[in-house]
Amino acid sequence: MIRAYRLNGSAEIILPGQPPASLDDDILWLDLVIPDRAEEHLAESLLCIPIPTRDDLKDIEPSSRLYVENGGVYMTASLVYKVESDLPELTDIAFILVGNRLVTIRYGEPKAFALFSAALLRIPGKYKTGSELMARLLETIVDRTAEVLEVAVARVDALSAEVFVDRKAAKRRPPRFLEDKLIDIASHHRLVSKARDSLVTLSRLMTFLMSLPDVRKDYEAEELCRIVTRDVQSLSEHAGFVSNNITFLLDASLGLINVEQNAIIKIFSIASVVFLPPTLVASVYGMNFDFMPELAWTYGYAFALVGMLLSAIIPFLFFRWKGWL
Repeated sequence: MIRAYRLNGSAEIILPGQPPASLDDDILWLDLVIPDRAEEHLAESLLCIPIPTRDDLKDIEPSSRLYVENGGVYMTASLVYKVESDLPELTDIAFILVGNRLVTIRYGEPKAFALFSAALLRIPGKYKTGSELMARLLETIVDRTAEVLEVAVARVDALSAEVFVDRKAAKRRPPRFLEDKLIDIASHHRLVSKARDSLVTLSRLMTFLMSLPDVRKDYEAEELCRIVTRDVQSLSEHAGFVSNNITFLLDASLGLINVEQNAIIKIFSIASVVFLPPTLVASVYGMNFDFMPELAWTYGYAFALVGMLLSAIIPFLFFRWKGWL
């Protein structure tokens, strides 16, 4: 699908079956959303530049994401989407500045594009150049990334409150509670890591964009690029901080799991130590030798029982006195 946005903020869909002879001068933005081959050919004929396909965006190398060719400025960034799902992903989006127009090619639906297109309809005629429009679009993308990090922070805080509780609450936990929380930690870490990867590509794109002569000539676009660049840097640092917190939460959860497992092993160890002396006493008097004086004692059986009981109680009291229990 090809959406065309005009200077007045209105949007229309260009169909391959009814192609215009040329693009009107007031069309500022062409947004190609999951285009098929016919729509790609139509965009190429209208813009007179080659359009990268889905395979081109997938196979493009990091060193070839930013270049100028045939009068068009080609830039590719990876944006995080499917944030609300358990498996957030990155989608490669191409930004092309050709003449005074912005062309975007995407095979995903990041929420930032829906937010920005809705804002265009609310404030018609706000943007005059493609570079200024792109700077505002990137600003919306960075703001959306900031929201993603805020969501991640809120989720990590809630998860941390569930993991770090007092001992009474920990005893009421269901079995394998912490093991199940490891999956949630991995999901949060994936979201933050995807956001960090997206910010890295945006940082490189902003540096390249600010070096373009057309952007330097446009004071409004250049100032917006400076603001977005600073936001990207601050968000990258914040994403690193959140990632460190998630790593700490993961290490702490593994430590608590080890503590719980050690407590279980400790119980079995104490039980074996406590019952070992009575077993020794019972083994001694269970031997079938002919000459065992205790077998003829009147109170031999009671003496053996008392010996086994004392051999169990004395080690237990000793452990309690040492503070090992």
